[in-house]
Amino acid sequence: MLGSDDEMHARYPRLVELLPTVVTEVQRAHAQDPEAGREAVVEAYRVTAALLVKLGEGSLAWLVADRAMSAAAGDRVLLARAAVQLGQVLRASARAGPVMLAAASQIAPGAWEEMSLRGSLLVQAALIAASAGDEQGVDDLLNEAAELAVQVGDGHDHHRTAFGPTAVELARVAAAVDLGDGPQGVSRHELAIGRDGWRWLPVEHRAAHLIDAARAYLQTDDATNATRVLLRAERIAPAEIRDRPVARDVVAQVARDPSAPAMITQLAMNLGVLPA
Repeated sequence: MLGSDDEMHARYPRLVELLPTVVTEVQRAHAQDPEAGREAVVEAYRVTAALLVKLGEGSLAWLVADRAMSAAAGDRVLLARAAVQLGQVLRASARAGPVMLAAASQIAPGAWEEMSLRGSLLVQAALIAASAGDEQGVDDLLNEAAELAVQVGDGHDHHRTAFGPTAVELARVAAAVDLGDGPQGVSRHELAIGRDGWRWLPVEHRAAHLIDAARAYLQTDDATNATRVLLRAERIAPAEIRDRPVARDVVAQVARDPSAPAMITQLAMNLGVLPA
């Protein structure tokens, strides 16, 4: 799907232009043949929900993710695919954790594709646990995901999940940051980006991780390295920095640090998050 490719490459303005037409077309096809068109409509809703999360439109993202879940009802694999996006949308809600685990329980470890889905749902459940401050839950869920990831390996994108050992390690960084453990996040980040699997991840995934890494460096009062990873993210996926409210907030936080390099101050002014 074209929109899916644009998301992986962080071409968000192009996605905004394309998605209304894509969603209309797949909805029409689904109406004409509900069974044959179901996978396409679920995928279109997944991409739309993911984009809305990136753009900070949480309420709309929830509505779209809910539509994906409704369209997927009755098909355990499609339902799991839709649930991955629902987890991203509802990450701050502890109530979403059981939904992720319920969907994961329907996916028996077997083929790599299904292991990727199960592992991705466990990762989402772990990040929800991190948002709730449940450190033990995070460890248990990510350890289980890591066992599946070893079997799947890096360099795959089954069901558009990019699941594998490196993706699980990046989730450990995000979880550490949400738990307020900056030193742990920094340590895991620096190990993770040295893995072979790092360069095989989609550009969007790498750039989003670098924003998490910047947050970890901020928690350790290291504005220099926070600047370095943000500039790297901006270089490989400009829209990830320029169009995401979360990323713009992180840029502003770093730029306000008295020890921040001039380069991040300039980027912040270019983004309009600091006065020129």
